[in-house]
Amino acid sequence: MTITVFIRYQIDPFKRAQFEQYAKRWLAIIPKCGGELIGYFMPHEGSNNIAYGLISFESLAAYEAYRARLRGDADGVANFNFAEEHKFILAEQRTFLRKVVA
Repeated sequence: MTITVFIRYQIDPFKRAQFEQYAKRWLAIIPKCGGELIGYFMPHEGSNNIAYGLISFESLAAYEAYRARLRGDADGVANFNFAEEHKFILAEQRTFLRKVVA
């Protein structure tokens, strides 16, 4: 069963450009570490402080293996450090979803 990790970010609306840099870096890092990236989504109209990321995996075990690879990846660690240094992510929530099939 495929699972999709739905990440909801509350971001500093005055640091949207920094969040976008952060998200663009994941476009190469996530597939390299084993995730099937659906995409990152930035605020456009309406709320200016909510962004989303969606990543799919074959299973929860595949997600856990991905997280371990991500923690050991130099680019991934650098991107996490970039976020910590610039503090543009105020809160992050993860929800694990499965697709409804007939």
